[in-house]
Amino acid sequence: MGFNLGILGFFKYFNFFIDSWISAFNSIGYEMEYYSLNIILPVGISFYTFQTMSYSLDISKRKLEPTKDFIAFATFVAFFPQLVAGPIERASNLLPQFFKKRHFDYKMAIDGGRQILWGLLKKVVIADNCAPYVDDIFQNFSNYSSASLILGVVIFAFQIYADFSGYTDIAIGVAKLFGFEFKRNFNYPYFSTNISDFWKKWHISLSSWLNDYLFTPLAVEFRNYKKYGIFMAVFITFLISGLWHGAGWNYIFWGGIHGLFYIPVIFSNKRFSAISTNKVVKNKGATYKDIPKIILTFFMVCFTYIFFRSTSLKNAFAFNEAVWNGLINQNIFDIKTPDITLLIFIPLLVITEWFQQNKDYGLDIQNINNKLLRWLIYIIILFIILIFGAKSQSFIYFQF
Repeated sequence: MGFNLGILGFFKYFNFFIDSWISAFNSIGYEMEYYSLNIILPVGISFYTFQTMSYSLDISKRKLEPTKDFIAFATFVAFFPQLVAGPIERASNLLPQFFKKRHFDYKMAIDGGRQILWGLLKKVVIADNCAPYVDDIFQNFSNYSSASLILGVVIFAFQIYADFSGYTDIAIGVAKLFGFEFKRNFNYPYFSTNISDFWKKWHISLSSWLNDYLFTPLAVEFRNYKKYGIFMAVFITFLISGLWHGAGWNYIFWGGIHGLFYIPVIFSNKRFSAISTNKVVKNKGATYKDIPKIILTFFMVCFTYIFFRSTSLKNAFAFNEAVWNGLINQNIFDIKTPDITLLIFIPLLVITEWFQQNKDYGLDIQNINNKLLRWLIYIIILFIILIFGAKSQSFIYFQF
């Protein structure tokens, strides 16, 4: 654990802690000379570090037998489809698959191809088209009306979802081509009815990891404080989740807000369920009666995205101030119009996923028996990707 956390801490947080330490002394008038290092962050270090730690922890807790095959272990850690941005696979699920004799499975490969296609659609058509609009809004927020700023945050919500879940779909699909099954990582999170529900559906591999190895032990330690102890465990878990996402106070603040949003969930339920579990329950799907709760939860999440997307905590507060000042002093209907591509495909994404809630992903159409119709859908999506695909943008979660 010390080895893994030491490597992660050095590469990702060395300069952050040094800068924070120096700033604290400077704020009280004590000037310090120091040197920082120009450290290059290895791609995906947060993901494979957590993956490796889960292996060690499961062995320590006697939940898993250590493997004697170093090649299998190394492949589990560095398996290329999910190496740089997850899902964070558990050894109990992925490692045994390396010891099984594999053969090409046509149905599994077709399913993987569909999921890759769906992931490409979300990434290339939606996320990459969102990027220029969102970048402009967050870089020049002082020049835009409140309506434009709010719309920019909403579009960022769809950018990060389409970008990250799109990568996950591609990774899971590629793994299926090789005969490997990954755990599901997204379960239509924007149809959640409260913040706890959201974290059971968003980045499931991370939230379940935090639940099993951080939240649960903390909740046990704080059990004498009852619901106040549960809140402390949740709040600490989200602060660390924020720090995991990035070496910046804005990320820690983002995690803290999510922790605070848990207060009504914890104190209103007689039995509070954990943040997430490693088992994905088959989604029964939200209903039209849930729409008010879904909208409220979505905008709560969008509020936290201001801190997640801003380059610093100072900019995040300035962005919020610009929104509130604009609501008071400006014409809220003065809106920077998004590209027509977004106005078409974001609603189509929402509608498609709404009606596909009982499926693992939006393009899971194996129940359509008409082969011609299925191939027509594939061809249409390919043309959409070729025609409406934006200039290539890097995956957002590569930076973590």
